[in-house]
Amino acid sequence: MSPVVFLVALLLSVPVAIVLVITAAWYIWESGNTVLYDSFAQKMFGGLENYGLLAVPLFMLTGELMNEGGMTKRLINMARVFVGGFRGGLAYINLLANMFMAAIIGSATAQIAVMSRAMVPAMEAEGYNRGFAAATTAAGGLLAPVIPPSMMFVIFGVLAQVPIGEMFIAGIIPGLLLTGAFALVITLVGLQQQFPKDVWMSRKEAGRALLEAMPALLIPLAIIGGILFGIATPTESAAIASLIAFLVGWLFYRELKPRQLAKMFKRTAVNASMIIFMISAASVFGWVIIYGELPQKLAGFITSITSDPFVFFLIVNLALLLVGMVIDGIAAIILITPILLPIATGNYDISPHQFGVVVCLNLVLGLLTPPVGIGLYIASSMSDTSAGAILRALWPFLLAVAVVLVLLSYFASLSTFLI
Repeated sequence: MSPVVFLVALLLSVPVAIVLVITAAWYIWESGNTVLYDSFAQKMFGGLENYGLLAVPLFMLTGELMNEGGMTKRLINMARVFVGGFRGGLAYINLLANMFMAAIIGSATAQIAVMSRAMVPAMEAEGYNRGFAAATTAAGGLLAPVIPPSMMFVIFGVLAQVPIGEMFIAGIIPGLLLTGAFALVITLVGLQQQFPKDVWMSRKEAGRALLEAMPALLIPLAIIGGILFGIATPTESAAIASLIAFLVGWLFYRELKPRQLAKMFKRTAVNASMIIFMISAASVFGWVIIYGELPQKLAGFITSITSDPFVFFLIVNLALLLVGMVIDGIAAIILITPILLPIATGNYDISPHQFGVVVCLNLVLGLLTPPVGIGLYIASSMSDTSAGAILRALWPFLLAVAVVLVLLSYFASLSTFLI
């Protein structure tokens, strides 16, 4: 009966966190096990007793400070230095700026919103199709869950008991691979549609653009450098990044005012609390499904189909593409990690780092695919473009993501080489 309760609650658009709690409580009621009842609240609070979870609000705060502090336009200008003179240069600038932003924000939806406002009008003014401009921006948002720091990596690391720093490092090569795949798409589409050829910056302009962007680059350097060199934990790096973002926006760029902090703290607290509550609910839900031996039963079913890890990954990818279409990526990762991770590691000897990278990238595709597709509708709203026009221009990027997913599923070293 509990699976029916779960599906009905989802179809009624009940918040995912509430769905998880209701389903877990219903299962315990059906089982008649009073010991599970006694431990219910304890398990919910126990799910939050993880130091790494502090990174969630801190990375969110960094993104808020960066948006208000004027760093976005400096990073876009810096991207122009490196790729601005190519045919279709502004499309490459969009992609490269998205890569820089992904190393700061860590949230696909926030990145799509910020970059749509900044890049789509500029691309349209230079002769690009508005649908393609919005599609390029939306696709660039998919870099946020892969290039560290990634909010989804933080949550997966907590749920999977994998060091968050290792998950960040595991995402470096896949993030660069995905950026290269998107650049290839832009090149091929540009040749077909004959994108306008831009001009390179003068040496003086390039120097000024690089100099102005240097303070903003301190943020990803503090996050990644601190973790790579063992100077700070991911949570400490997130705190340092927040401080740098505040000081740079306030003292250097002078676009961030201390009086704005109260509103940013409030927005961060509200957004982070929703994620934290979902993780708490997922903790008790995962505890119940393990008690009910669901992973073991599902493992028996899947292993009866195949013993090949790659085929297992293909099955999981196809299933998660459907899940991502109807459930938010963060909610989905919270939901499926306790079920599928034990099967991947226990039955197929798949590295949890590889599994986390593949699953996070797969689920975030749902941001750009109907019927939910919140990232698609954010790009549509921010760029004043129909979702249909964006989708028509988006399919080559989605195909590129599918190819990268297959490569990441087959070659474990793409995720584990740097760890």
